[in-house]
Amino acid sequence: MSEKTVRIGAIGISHRGSGMLRLMMRFKGVICPAVCDIYEDRRDDGIEIVKNSEHYSGYQVNGYLDYKEMLEKEELDAVLVCTTWISHARIATDAMKAGLHVGVEVGGAASEEECWQMVRASEENGKFCMLLENCCYGQAEMAIFNMVKKGVFGEIIHLAGGYEHDLRDEIAYGREIRHGRLYNFMRRNGDLYPTHQLGPIAKLIGINRGNRFLSLVSMSSKSRGLNEFLKKEKGEEYDITNFNFNQGDITTTMIKCANGETISLIHDCTLPRPYSRNARVQGTKGLWMEDGNQIYIEGRSPRHEWESFDPYMEEFAHPLWKIHKKNAAKYGHGGMDFLIMAAFVDSAKNNYKPPIDVYDTAAWMAVTYLSEQSVAMGSMPVPVPDFTNGMWIDREPTRRGIFCLDEVCEEYFTDEEILTKI
Repeated sequence: MSEKTVRIGAIGISHRGSGMLRLMMRFKGVICPAVCDIYEDRRDDGIEIVKNSEHYSGYQVNGYLDYKEMLEKEELDAVLVCTTWISHARIATDAMKAGLHVGVEVGGAASEEECWQMVRASEENGKFCMLLENCCYGQAEMAIFNMVKKGVFGEIIHLAGGYEHDLRDEIAYGREIRHGRLYNFMRRNGDLYPTHQLGPIAKLIGINRGNRFLSLVSMSSKSRGLNEFLKKEKGEEYDITNFNFNQGDITTTMIKCANGETISLIHDCTLPRPYSRNARVQGTKGLWMEDGNQIYIEGRSPRHEWESFDPYMEEFAHPLWKIHKKNAAKYGHGGMDFLIMAAFVDSAKNNYKPPIDVYDTAAWMAVTYLSEQSVAMGSMPVPVPDFTNGMWIDREPTRRGIFCLDEVCEEYFTDEEILTKI
């Protein structure tokens, strides 16, 4: 029997895009006949990445500067979209209208309209739009998911997370390195990058399947971090050293859910600090906190004392990580990148419903524009749209399988080599 193949085009060959393209080309049966970037050198790099990949078989690889021309001319099954934040949604919508499945890199939405455009394009064309939120497949996140499903934390009450990452050099030198963050920080003010923490949280509490985000409120601090950094690195004469950046150094967002849970999110990218996603899961029987790698479970932990999370992560390891752990170090972000790409390739190749669908994509991305609205109105609460149009009330889980993010599907893990067959 011949190997099943899938034709996936690549749009956006930046630093992240080139890394994801290299990863995608490691999977058997993936054919990438077309790549696209607005910069010629990146377009050409994309062609070389495909031609130098392990499973490349000599087929023609075409390069484009205009993604619409690529969508019109190429015969594809899906596209991988790794462009700038404000172009993700429109490219995803155009690709689905062209009859293609979409795997789109993370970032927040600019408006409610573009979220609805993605939803409508997916529904009307029968094509999925999967946000490639790799943190949903993190080792710790999946162990916590397993613990929550087993009732270890009791009923979940409160969750927290953050994108706390010192990116001053990447942002400040955005023009030099052709990175889109700079212009967003110059002109926007809200939680610009919410999905790394929000994706795993949403899956823990069944958002869009028996639960939903109801409303949110956001507040931003003043902005000083980038100016201080530029004074030190570039001096007073640099043209944007004293620019009045709109984006506050710290943005805090609170979300209320239909089932009563509260979520706290932090966006923190322009002050000196170590990296953290600041994860916290708290229920009626205990809580876990990423910072400090600590956990407390009532009746199990020493009374009023923290324990290390390490033994729990081993005991409650998700079956996917029991298989993946020995090879995880080969891949980006501790192994998460491989799993999110494997889930996308598996869904595109077999025309499966993806573990992260267009309703998840829209709801998670919407936090950005909603937080901007709340900040602009003096931290007023704003309603979160129901992109499922009521289906969340009694909607079925996504397809069961090894990549499922709604349940732990133990019965699918009898084959220890299952990941090598994707």
